[in-house]
Amino acid sequence: MSNNKDVLDKVFGYVEENKIQFIYLWFSDVLGRLKSFSITPKELDEAFNEGMGFDGSSIHGFARIDESDLIAKPDPKTFSLLPWQLKEHPVAKMFCDILKPDGEPYEGDPRYALKRCLNKINERNYTYNVGPELEFFYFKNDKNPEPIDNGGYFDLTTLDAGSDLRRDTILTLEAMGIEVEYSHHEGAPSQHEIDLRYRDALTMADIVMTYRVVVKEIARQYGYYATFMPKPLIGVNGSSMHVHQSLFKNGKNVFFDSNDVYHLSNTAKWYIAGLLKYAPEITSILNQWVNSYKRFVPGFEAPVYVSWARRNQSTLIRVPIYKPGKEESTRIELRSPDPACNPYLAFAVMLAAGLAGIKEKLELPLPIEEDIYCMNKSDLSDKGITVLPGSLIEAITLTEKSRLVHDVLGDHIFNKFIRSKKVEWDNYRTQVTEWELKKYLPIL
Repeated sequence: MSNNKDVLDKVFGYVEENKIQFIYLWFSDVLGRLKSFSITPKELDEAFNEGMGFDGSSIHGFARIDESDLIAKPDPKTFSLLPWQLKEHPVAKMFCDILKPDGEPYEGDPRYALKRCLNKINERNYTYNVGPELEFFYFKNDKNPEPIDNGGYFDLTTLDAGSDLRRDTILTLEAMGIEVEYSHHEGAPSQHEIDLRYRDALTMADIVMTYRVVVKEIARQYGYYATFMPKPLIGVNGSSMHVHQSLFKNGKNVFFDSNDVYHLSNTAKWYIAGLLKYAPEITSILNQWVNSYKRFVPGFEAPVYVSWARRNQSTLIRVPIYKPGKEESTRIELRSPDPACNPYLAFAVMLAAGLAGIKEKLELPLPIEEDIYCMNKSDLSDKGITVLPGSLIEAITLTEKSRLVHDVLGDHIFNKFIRSKKVEWDNYRTQVTEWELKKYLPIL
């Protein structure tokens, strides 16, 4: 479509042609949990022109009770059907921007935080592309983490009971206009991965929110439960969300340099150096739950070491090998985020860290191609390799001091996020776990 009117006309035409009965308006709270309410087609014109009012004080991290009136204004470019509801009553969805009563963007809206970052680079004709690889588990129910299969990495056997679920999930995503590159069984029992074709960061953040809904919905239809919990099982790998990312300018990948030994431009090297420098400060945004740090244990493929490489998957950042004629695919892969983060905030802080590296022209250290998991403390120190925060409170403490994260998120989201995570940590550390009772009660 050439302009917004064309997009609106298409939405109205699609609603009428397909006899859509309800349109869900979706948005995210500060922690990345999807919120929704529905309207009927007769309210669609008002929704596009004025937005739909709601009580923001009831949304986590949003407005106080004395400033609770907020407006959800749908973005017509995000319109799509919800295929799993077609058999009953045709239903569609759109993501919304959250506004204040005066029509100005609401500073507590995570989508706006990302848009604010992207607007700064769009003014210079840059596009920030991301391609996340989200892992998840299928369990028999949401009460106990009992796997539905005993498959392993890339298994294609009867052990992989999730194959049908993945197939139907992919078909549903593609019916919604979401491109999938490939899918497979992951390394742990009942762990799976569906990888998305790269898109601009705002579109992809909306897609990640949709993806998580679709994965859970298809699992529910089969009588199972899908979870993006980072570490639901003891003794096996947790779930990650490796994020491939690149910068384009006027349609050209600015990360590529044919004359460099790594085929990386100075811009790409500065960007990587920025991610390495600011990784500890942004970790709480990329890994925002207490459980996220159960995954950050050496030996279970979690990238806890702040370093980069081309082939080495024990590093925080990996640069996929260049293939001749594939300049556009030059990218870097950040391996620390988990799939339960808020994608709007995660993409925003990743971009900001990389841009800070470009602005500061940070020097990129040499790649580490040896297995870091086999190194001792002395080896790590000699090579200047540091470690990511090992707990939520450690990560939050670093974020709280971060000027970069504060500037990206803004006062409102920054303060709400920090406060929420401190409450979560306090609630967690006052629990007496089953492990402690079994370990200490008989002997103390």
